[in-house]
Amino acid sequence: MHSALKNPHPSIELLRGAVEIESLSGQEEALAAYLVNAMRARGYDRAFIDEAGNAVGEKGLPDAAHTIVLLGHMDTVPGHIPVRIEDGKLYGRGSVDAKGPLCAFIEAAARACPPTGWQIVVAGAVEEESATSRGARHIATQYHPDFCIIGEPSAWDRITLGYKGRLLVDFTARQPMGHTAGPMSSVCETVVTWWLGIQRFAEAFNRDRKTAFDRLLPSLREIHSSSDGLYDRVDATVGLRLPLDIERADLEQAIRSAAPQAPDLEVTISFRGYEPAYRASKNTPLVRAFLAAIRGQGGRPGFKIKTGTSDMNVVGPVWGCPIVAYGPGDSSLDHTPEEHIELDEYLRAIDVLSDVLIHLVNPLP
Repeated sequence: MHSALKNPHPSIELLRGAVEIESLSGQEEALAAYLVNAMRARGYDRAFIDEAGNAVGEKGLPDAAHTIVLLGHMDTVPGHIPVRIEDGKLYGRGSVDAKGPLCAFIEAAARACPPTGWQIVVAGAVEEESATSRGARHIATQYHPDFCIIGEPSAWDRITLGYKGRLLVDFTARQPMGHTAGPMSSVCETVVTWWLGIQRFAEAFNRDRKTAFDRLLPSLREIHSSSDGLYDRVDATVGLRLPLDIERADLEQAIRSAAPQAPDLEVTISFRGYEPAYRASKNTPLVRAFLAAIRGQGGRPGFKIKTGTSDMNVVGPVWGCPIVAYGPGDSSLDHTPEEHIELDEYLRAIDVLSDVLIHLVNPLP
């Protein structure tokens, strides 16, 4: 165990300070300023808030021939968790998803001394949790890296290679009011009919597919009914986690076809938040650097693929470079009331990342 747990040092204080700053999607300004100041204090050559609101730090010459981007995100989902350290664990919203990985990036890059020809960029992106990924989309236009590391919890000895895609669907049904004893179905029943149709499509698509990563996974997120005395209305949202091989056009057609039809029933279906699934190659210098670094810290490395999405889905297809997601923390604690990070794991992940950067900028002959 790191002795730093008994005597908290700047790496732990950096993380605790970041977790103490609320940073919901679209409200990341205070955290961005805090992280930029932290990067300046750690000797970054440049640290600034960019046009999208991202906190960005750079080491090395800006016109370097080679670039490594470490892309994390600053925003969190709602939910107040009192920030505290107990039994070597830091509790607080965002400690795992994903301020722990982002602060590990900042500390690891601070240790690095990129040689001539190399630039290391750390970016804390905005709006990753809000299905817009505005920060990552902007970063994707600013750099053309040789390697990219996405900051998401994987556990210090695990490397994430892929994420499922996502599609959000908003459904609205409206019809004239009728007596509940009458023959007309209620608008709430239209949602049930539609949802069951989506489930049947998913069941047929998933036949003979064994793993969650390869399956279409729908979830009913919200239902809200209302009436103005003349018309009944229902609004619902469905989320779908997408496999690599599904065609968006076919999926959207199936979702539209599942909607019921009836006289005087008005149905509107709209789509948003689409991200295709993405899976990176395992045979790259970046993966090999992580394997060596984890083993060097006494770990037995392994691989993960996840059923959620991340900014890997955004920048991976654009940059086409070797890419992984990595960071300390147990992702099963994401968004939960018990979100916390093991500080020893956080410090160990910083050591791994430091070794990875050394391997990448000083490759063996």
